[in-house]
Amino acid sequence: MFRDSSTASSRTRDMTEGPILPHLIGFAVPLLFGNIFQMLYNTVDTLVVGNFVGKEALAAIGSTTMIINIMIFFFNGVSVGAGVVISQFFGARQEKELHRAVETTMAVTLLMGVVFSVIGFLAVPFMLRLMSTPDDVFGEATTYLRIYFAGSVGLCVYNMGSGILRAVGDTRRPLYFLIFTSLLNTVLDLLFVIPFHWGIAGTGFATILSQFVSAALVLALLTRSDAIYRLTWHDMRIDGAILRRILAIGLPTGVQSMLTSFSNVFVQSYVNGFGSSCMAGWSCYNKLDAFLFLPINSLNQSATTFVSQNIGAGKERRAYDGSIRTLWFSVSITFVLATGLYLLAPDAVALFTSDPGVIEYGVLFMRMNVYFILFNSVNNIFAGALRGRGDSRGPMIIMLSSFVVLRQIYLFIATRIAYTPQVVGFGYPLGWIAAGVLETIYFWHRWKDVRASAANS
Repeated sequence: MFRDSSTASSRTRDMTEGPILPHLIGFAVPLLFGNIFQMLYNTVDTLVVGNFVGKEALAAIGSTTMIINIMIFFFNGVSVGAGVVISQFFGARQEKELHRAVETTMAVTLLMGVVFSVIGFLAVPFMLRLMSTPDDVFGEATTYLRIYFAGSVGLCVYNMGSGILRAVGDTRRPLYFLIFTSLLNTVLDLLFVIPFHWGIAGTGFATILSQFVSAALVLALLTRSDAIYRLTWHDMRIDGAILRRILAIGLPTGVQSMLTSFSNVFVQSYVNGFGSSCMAGWSCYNKLDAFLFLPINSLNQSATTFVSQNIGAGKERRAYDGSIRTLWFSVSITFVLATGLYLLAPDAVALFTSDPGVIEYGVLFMRMNVYFILFNSVNNIFAGALRGRGDSRGPMIIMLSSFVVLRQIYLFIATRIAYTPQVVGFGYPLGWIAAGVLETIYFWHRWKDVRASAANS
């Protein structure tokens, strides 16, 4: 029997009934704002350091982004698997299985958080040397990364806890937590850097303290809830069968995301060869580029949850229709935002620094690459929809082929012909184009039975 209190039910979203587009937008909009505030964690660090510490510290934070993403993207990939399994149980109205999935998910999260903290802390010098990090940046980058990894348990717990809520359609309360902790992070950043003079270490401490607060809030919500997704500490154990289902979907996604981020470490090493001004400009570009990805990522997660719930309910045609509508919505929004960012690139980069050399490089990278993100919009929406129906292996192969293999081959060959910032910067769009085309072909093939059935009906 599928039970839920009226209060809890009002906070979940059953996407198996009713108009499709309002469900997708209603789910994605709070998620978008949540992603914006989550992005503010590292962006505020960049703004404060760039304006109050110096160019070398700004370059240091920029050079750490790819390393941090290795951990975050792998863990988020695994959380996608957990979200899909929980969403399918929710759509199928299987309460006992959903409860076991929640307990299994959180038990694995705590273990993984500790492992990431230890491995990440110890591996920092090796990773920075692998990226050919310059000596004037190495020390501060090491400090920031070690502080960040020391507090990674908080990040893991919050992300997985909010993923559980998203799986049942609740995107509002994770948003409220992120708004609060993002504001807290901003206050602590300014306090630790300006009056306390802690430099780049201050931004690291501000970030991990805020992340622990967000983790505490989401754990309090899950343990005190009377809904079916309630977390019960004495029931917490790892269910082998459910864990295998989670890993079957989440592990390919996590490995793909981790290897893509690891590959981007090598892209960063090419950028590092042009000096700290180019590194800082690349950092500014990546921060702005990441904001452009936020609507794509939000709609990607919306597509995954929508498809998961409807596959669980046996409504494959509705799942397919939702995927196509999400795609067109995502492409339209991305085009508008890309145009605005292209036109406002100098002013946007100047938010992070007043250094003319850094601004020049940041604008160069932004205007080169910004419209190519449309291909990544296609890739991400179709990949999210495929994961929602339980297929994460296909998207993994496509993205690894495009973002890792093709990108590294291109950089290896192209930089020996012409080693310029423009040549290195184009490594990103090349991977996006390939992934967008391949993902479209694969998506069309995987849903051919559903399309054929609709055509014959």
